[in-house]
Amino acid sequence: MRVAVVTESFLPQINGVTHSVMRVLEHLQREGHDALVIAPSHSQGVPKEYVGFPVITMPSFALPGYADVRVGTTGQWRFERIFSNFQPDVVHLAAPFTIGERAGVAADRLGLPSVAIYQTEVPSYAARYGVPQATPLLWKWIRNIHQLATMTLAPSTYARKQLVDLGVQRVGLWGRGVDSTRFHPDKRSEEFRAEHAPNGERLIGYVGRLATEKQVDDLEVLADLPGTRTVIIGKGPRREELERILPHAVFLGQQTGEDLPIALASCDVFVHPGELETFCQSIQEALASGVPAVAPARGGPIDLIDPSHTGWLYAPGDLAGMRGFVRDLLGDDRKRATFSRRAREAVEHRTWEFMCSQLVDYYEEAIEANNVIRVA
Repeated sequence: MRVAVVTESFLPQINGVTHSVMRVLEHLQREGHDALVIAPSHSQGVPKEYVGFPVITMPSFALPGYADVRVGTTGQWRFERIFSNFQPDVVHLAAPFTIGERAGVAADRLGLPSVAIYQTEVPSYAARYGVPQATPLLWKWIRNIHQLATMTLAPSTYARKQLVDLGVQRVGLWGRGVDSTRFHPDKRSEEFRAEHAPNGERLIGYVGRLATEKQVDDLEVLADLPGTRTVIIGKGPRREELERILPHAVFLGQQTGEDLPIALASCDVFVHPGELETFCQSIQEALASGVPAVAPARGGPIDLIDPSHTGWLYAPGDLAGMRGFVRDLLGDDRKRATFSRRAREAVEHRTWEFMCSQLVDYYEEAIEANNVIRVA
């Protein structure tokens, strides 16, 4: 199979979109498929290839106020030329928004099947960043993009319902894999705990971007829980502000390699307060690490957390509820140990190999559906 992967984000940016694209490319390479990557340019430089697949960059600029979002400036004609030369069997649109929109139009014009991966709730970000009037226009934009695709894959049941209610047709469900070898309870480190919990404190963990939409400042309600310390992993534009809001928290910055799984497994409970998560990979990694999770009952966490078994879901905005659930887990060692075991069991089968094999099956469905449409 020949797959053209068009992504809104790629290396050197590290985020959920990039992470998923990398795992997909690695799977395609292992299974003997051929691929081409089309990604936005970046001031720090984009690799010319990944696992042997060529990477073509498109001119782009950073969105004002949100540097991690790249806005493409290339017309669809260039995508048509690239697709005509590469002759893909299917076009994979990763979190399509600007680059992906033009690629989707080009694929449609050329009669190529495409699979759009819905990943970021961009329209709802508008309200968080003070421009709520843009929200309906952005939802219309999202709907039009995904209507172009032969098939759209949502990462969670909540996100799928959002798209269906919006009027998007042909929406399937495709989650994300987790490396249950890298993220494992055995990575729990007494050395890490001695450094960050020298008096035997219980560690409350958070992993994610330090940006407005992640609502990290909600963790302030946990600051006075006795015998606890909050460990915050990640980088972003709000770090300095959050350090002032959460003066008792430990800010470790972005962690990579073995540092991240060690830090996660060394926590006692994981909290992710963001309400705009279409999936939330960091929750899945925490569960694989044997750390029960607490999150709002909205978006991806609804599928990931099994209340009273692997963690707790609280009503969005109910910070007293969030605090109560964290206190409940930290105050009962036996319950937390049970939740920890169940958390690991719930996700250890969700390997990237399994999820990417499922994605290739979706590619084949899209190719078959496109053939039927063209014959008709």
